[in-house]
Amino acid sequence: MSSPTNAPVTRRRVFYIPGYDPIHPRRYRELYRKEGAEQAGLSGYALDLSARKSQGRYGWQVDAQIDGHDIHTDFDVLVWSDIVRDSMERGIVGTYLQMIRTAWTYIASGALFRLMRLRKGPVIAALYPVGFLLVQLLTALALAYAIGRLLALLHPYAAWAGLAVVPPVLHWFKAKDNKLFAYYLMHDYAYSAQSNGANPPELEARMAQFTDEIAAALTTDVDEVLVVGHSSGAHLGVSILADLIRAGRVPENGPTLSFLTLGQVVPMVSFLKNAHRLRADLQELSTRDELTWVDVTAPGDGCAFALCDPVGVSGVAPENQRWPLILSAAFTQTLSPERWKALRWRFFRLHFQYLCAFDRPGDYDYFQITAGPRTLGDRYANRQPSPSRITRATSGFTSMAA
Repeated sequence: MSSPTNAPVTRRRVFYIPGYDPIHPRRYRELYRKEGAEQAGLSGYALDLSARKSQGRYGWQVDAQIDGHDIHTDFDVLVWSDIVRDSMERGIVGTYLQMIRTAWTYIASGALFRLMRLRKGPVIAALYPVGFLLVQLLTALALAYAIGRLLALLHPYAAWAGLAVVPPVLHWFKAKDNKLFAYYLMHDYAYSAQSNGANPPELEARMAQFTDEIAAALTTDVDEVLVVGHSSGAHLGVSILADLIRAGRVPENGPTLSFLTLGQVVPMVSFLKNAHRLRADLQELSTRDELTWVDVTAPGDGCAFALCDPVGVSGVAPENQRWPLILSAAFTQTLSPERWKALRWRFFRLHFQYLCAFDRPGDYDYFQITAGPRTLGDRYANRQPSPSRITRATSGFTSMAA
């Protein structure tokens, strides 16, 4: 069960759920390797990352020496990047149609304006792809108009030939999206909006597989099973663990079950009309004693709903709510002024800072949580929630029955 214990962890299993990310999961291994080595050097402990010996999903293993303890951790990345890539296979015209449908979903339902009352940063991030895709289209049309005016000097009907420049200009912008992120973010927000907050069938099937894998880990002799959900991976984790608990698959005397959500964007989905399942799962998980749930965000992360209690703001908080414990990573305090200055305007990099080293770490240390001798519940047993947390019910939709 998940009740905090002072017994040190010697073996741990970590399941990491990425956000909407089409990239191969090796990026998370290399990020952990690089940032873990830096944090270990700053904080005075040792981490040794190596290839995982056992078969299974993509992952790695970590052997750590922290506070006089030796800890072995096996990492698994719960991969759904193939689903993400399939959802991104739209042409330019398809993406613009997707943009119109997504904008209509959030605006017509009132969700956009309610989200803005919580945090403007992630709403601006959501509006960015809409605005920038429109800028790209207007730029292409303006160039077509200018060329058409020049061609009209040769022949009045030649002006229409200027429109031929529109497709190549739009293709050029799309080719640069690895730096602009307009198409990527548009597909991200559209993926949840396409069913008004309901999970697509292919995602539900994958989540069921993830549930089975976590359930199997809870029958092994590890001390802690830790599920980490980053960004949109946080709301997947909520539903996966709610399914696990409802099915009675958490053994009475099994490993401690812990859930860490980082940089969550839960309201982007839970505020939509058909997010009945997610809202029910949020309420379910918020009362359970089978796990410890800690939610870490930071106001400096403009892509997350910082310090927003995902249960409370979604309007489904029960009277006996217990989770999540809302904590701030406080980037302006846990990063030196020099590092904060270097990262402050790198919005997407800051959204991944939770998985990285802090040169002035507080009580949040991703590597001690995932590879250290204390369970999540033990580490934060006496921690009070952030005084700046937002709990007011803001969603216009609170139904939990489809």
